[in-house]
Amino acid sequence: MEAGSTERFFGHRDSHQSDAAARVTPGEDRWDSHWDDFGKANERNPAQEYRRRLALRLLERRGTPERLLDIGSGNGEFLAAAAARWPGAELLGLELSGAAVEAARRKAPTARLRACDLLAEAAPIDCEARWATHAVCSEVLEHVDDPVGLLRSARRWLAPGCRLVATVPGGPMSAFDRHIGHRQHFSPDDLRAVMSAAGLQVAQVERAGFPFFNLYRGLVILRGESLIGDAQPHSELSPAGLLVRTGMAAFRPLFLFNLPRSPFGWQTVGIAREPPAKV
Repeated sequence: MEAGSTERFFGHRDSHQSDAAARVTPGEDRWDSHWDDFGKANERNPAQEYRRRLALRLLERRGTPERLLDIGSGNGEFLAAAAARWPGAELLGLELSGAAVEAARRKAPTARLRACDLLAEAAPIDCEARWATHAVCSEVLEHVDDPVGLLRSARRWLAPGCRLVATVPGGPMSAFDRHIGHRQHFSPDDLRAVMSAAGLQVAQVERAGFPFFNLYRGLVILRGESLIGDAQPHSELSPAGLLVRTGMAAFRPLFLFNLPRSPFGWQTVGIAREPPAKV
């Protein structure tokens, strides 16, 4: 989704925190207004562009996708990039927010979009069962209370052997992250455990993004709660808003030099596959 789904807030958890210490005051996600408030900033965010490049490269490592599922497709940025890279692929996006689905239809007109709550108890009657040969779940799992349940539910769309690439934040949590509903950030072991518990076969989980992704994230953390206002449309022409836009533009070329894997990276990336069909 490039930005997430569902309700209530959890805080950052690293290897030194207990689950109880990681929880913060419950709140309410407002995803339709989220895209109004932060959609433009999301499009300019060099970290999002970096994650798209990373996921696209990892997806096609085992062949060009024929049918690609975007789990939490947000406002369609990834689907648009996938359509440009693989014009012959069939594309399907699942997204909780109706406003995001409408935005995605404009950005990726060749993709099919479905407004869908993957954590609802009942499966959609017209679910495209066992459809996807490839799938991506980018910056979604940190937004939900039950990441295992979300992936387990999404597996209904995955064909046997489907290749899944998941990205989640792996560094410290910022005030902005909390504002947009991050429950937790993930170490490689955390993400591996979630994918395994969902029934997927995990191929690898790595840290990525060192050094410039980390530096960018460090500045986001230092900006604190001020970034919440700075990133909204009403602040675009303010000195703070212009500074944010200039900073994003300055980091874009630097992100080309991030290491694809590093033990110090603050981006966590996992590759898994749907188990083969039982004979």
